[in-house]
Amino acid sequence: MNPFSSSTRLRDMIRSIRACKTAAEERGVVRKECADIRASINENDPHDRHRNLAKLMFIHMLGYPTHFGQMECLKLIASPGFPEKRIGYLGLMLLLDERQEVLMLVTNSLKQDLNHTNQYVVGLALCALGNICSAEMARDLAPEVERLIQFRDPNIRKKAALCSTRIVRKVPDLAENFINAASSLLKEKHHGVLITGVQLCYELCTINDEALEFFRKKCTEGLIKTLRDITNSAYQPEYDVAGITDPFLHIRLLKLLRVLGHGDADASDLMTDILAQVATKTESNKNAGNAVLYECVETIMAIEDTSSLRVLAINILGRFLSNRDNNIRYVALNMLMKAIAFDDQAVQRHRVTILECVKDPDASIRKRALELVSLLVNENNVKQLTKELTDYLEISDEDFKEDLSAKICSIVEKFSPEKIWYIDQMLKVLSEAGKFVKDDVWHALIVVISNASELHGYTVRALYKAVLTYSEQETLVRVAIWCIGEYGDLLVNNVGMLGIEDPITVTECDAVDVVEDAITRHNSDMTTKAMALVALLKLSSRFPSISERIKDVILKQKGSLLLEMQQRAIEFNSIVERHKNIRWSSLVERMPVLDEATFNVRRAGSLPASVSTMAKPSVSIPNGVSAAPLVDLLDLGSDDILAAPSSSSGADFLQDLLGVDLGSSSAQSGATPAPKAGTDLLLDILSIGTPSPAQNSTSAIDLLSTADMNNNSSTALDTLSSSAPPHIATTASAGGMFDLLDGLSPSPSKEATNGPAYPPIVAYESSSLKIEFTFSKPSGNPQTTNVEATFINISPNTFTDFVFQAAVPKFLQLHLDPASSNTLPANGGKVTQNLRVTNSQHGKKSLVMRMRIGYKVNGKDVLEEGQINNFPRGL
Repeated sequence: MNPFSSSTRLRDMIRSIRACKTAAEERGVVRKECADIRASINENDPHDRHRNLAKLMFIHMLGYPTHFGQMECLKLIASPGFPEKRIGYLGLMLLLDERQEVLMLVTNSLKQDLNHTNQYVVGLALCALGNICSAEMARDLAPEVERLIQFRDPNIRKKAALCSTRIVRKVPDLAENFINAASSLLKEKHHGVLITGVQLCYELCTINDEALEFFRKKCTEGLIKTLRDITNSAYQPEYDVAGITDPFLHIRLLKLLRVLGHGDADASDLMTDILAQVATKTESNKNAGNAVLYECVETIMAIEDTSSLRVLAINILGRFLSNRDNNIRYVALNMLMKAIAFDDQAVQRHRVTILECVKDPDASIRKRALELVSLLVNENNVKQLTKELTDYLEISDEDFKEDLSAKICSIVEKFSPEKIWYIDQMLKVLSEAGKFVKDDVWHALIVVISNASELHGYTVRALYKAVLTYSEQETLVRVAIWCIGEYGDLLVNNVGMLGIEDPITVTECDAVDVVEDAITRHNSDMTTKAMALVALLKLSSRFPSISERIKDVILKQKGSLLLEMQQRAIEFNSIVERHKNIRWSSLVERMPVLDEATFNVRRAGSLPASVSTMAKPSVSIPNGVSAAPLVDLLDLGSDDILAAPSSSSGADFLQDLLGVDLGSSSAQSGATPAPKAGTDLLLDILSIGTPSPAQNSTSAIDLLSTADMNNNSSTALDTLSSSAPPHIATTASAGGMFDLLDGLSPSPSKEATNGPAYPPIVAYESSSLKIEFTFSKPSGNPQTTNVEATFINISPNTFTDFVFQAAVPKFLQLHLDPASSNTLPANGGKVTQNLRVTNSQHGKKSLVMRMRIGYKVNGKDVLEEGQINNFPRGL
């Protein structure tokens, strides 16, 4: 007999497949067997149909296609015999799913089998329906399933309840049909039927509000009694699991009680006693008991409960943290993170145990515990917790240093009680894990140092000592050479000594050695070397006695393989040789104090550009360029331009930077120049091209101090040093002057005459807010559109702190004027705001805008977002 014929038994086919030594040989066996099965199907032989389907199911489990056998399942289901139906339903559940259109053909067979006199056939139909039921099948067969919930046999009732759960998930509208039938299952004594009934009730409560109220009023007390009976019941061998009576039913009941008690004080009061009883009587030495306790804790945290029961729940989680099972500790840490919102003090009592979890060998537990510790930090314990974390940072694994250092920096920045403590902790982190620290962290440290004038001497001395020991930490070296460049004279002269310091002796050569090492070290990156060159340039002014040595170090970089380093070396050498011609002391003097608030706002936003708002005025930056608060508006990326309000003059900044007098030019023109939003003034002055409006705003001080290598900016300091007149020559008009600087332009004049009218539009409408736009165009300027936005409050509540923000693509420029008010009255109250949009692709591309509206209702923040695509054509 052919071993691969369709009459081959299932076990023989399995044996043949397992005997294959290669995948190709296996594919050959399966391919030949499938061909024989197809031939048998075409012959329509009913005797081999069940055997063919059994083999197809095994082939399907191996991952081979078996779609050609789907109709065989339907034929077997329609057979009168139980064995054929059983293999047919098994194949139906395995080979098909709810997305198959062929399922429509089996609906009638299922309906007949649900009404079959043989309860085992009914059970088969219920199993199949519970596994692959689609929405259409659920609507057709729901009455039969509802009737079977009251069937005499408990196995059928159990399967009908599970099938009902799937039906209400697929078609929530049918939930109300099962409410009464589900409530009757809660009185069952049979645990199998009871647990399925509880599951059905839980599903109904989460889907239907009417069902939730019904079960709250009618079934809460009965569920509590059932849970109490199970908790206090004697030993029952058929339900006992590790000393716990039916822990699965325990968990289902607690989940249902959690839903019933959430948001309802009366139901929560009823279940307080039983929850306390379950929490105290359940043993926690086995997994079954821990599962029940965890579910009990979840329920206590979810219901409207008193603090005493929550303290009991948090103490249970504290015991979980001491368990040797990693899974139990992990879920305890997850739950404690949620519990902080309910009772911070109760969680604080387990702080020592949580800190020990940070040192756990398991990486997932370490990370979760670290997140929990960061939530526990407050003004009272920040020093103690930070000390524990920094001590562990010294001995932690390399893989964990990045997460740990980032979390320590975040904690220190948020809860620092004083600047000296902040600087000390950040130096510890940079010393131990400097190569893992992100750029924004050490940028923030430099800003804080700049603002702490009384700590400049202390900081530069601390950094000098740290960099001698931890010279391999890149970010530490950067901060150190920046401070030495700015405050090197304080380091050498021991200025600003504090009582906690030990005096040290540092010569000018020692300070220059540190900076020179940073340049010559082979593993220093280009940013560090560029910062070191800037520091040497500044030290040549502070240490005149060794300026020749500094000049030699700078000259060596003229042969660098890095073009940026070559250029900087040539330019800086030119400055050192001819510094008097361009006011040497002004060019390399100490940086002015960096505005800490502005830096934090910029750091909070994803784009270092300005965003116009209605209610908040622009923030004044020390270098003279103004910027509005920086917000990540809708996460639009680099292709979007964010609108900025008009800013103040930047002439004072330019005069201070280059030692030139721009006042005469401004006075002659009679115009007040204003810098364009997002324009890099230094690059414009040095004739390196005009950056696009979407580029980030920087200053000369940023370039000379932090040496941002990402801009690849070329400077022309040689040109400046060779021609150094005391004043910049002015042209006949102010416009020419500011075109030369390419960053300052006269304020645009407002046109009084409007062009053709355009129909108004409803730009945005929600249940509480409506926005209308009306349009006009100034004559002679078709690219510009004036928009008047009217914000209408259609709700009965007053909106306060109302803010409108907008973003447009790169080919558009947007200007927002201040709004008429930041309070929007209720019931039709209005606020207006004017916008001006300039379309550089006028006639080719239409206007489009993304917007975000923020306001407060009864003290709660509300945020609405939308996109406007229905602008009239021709704008």
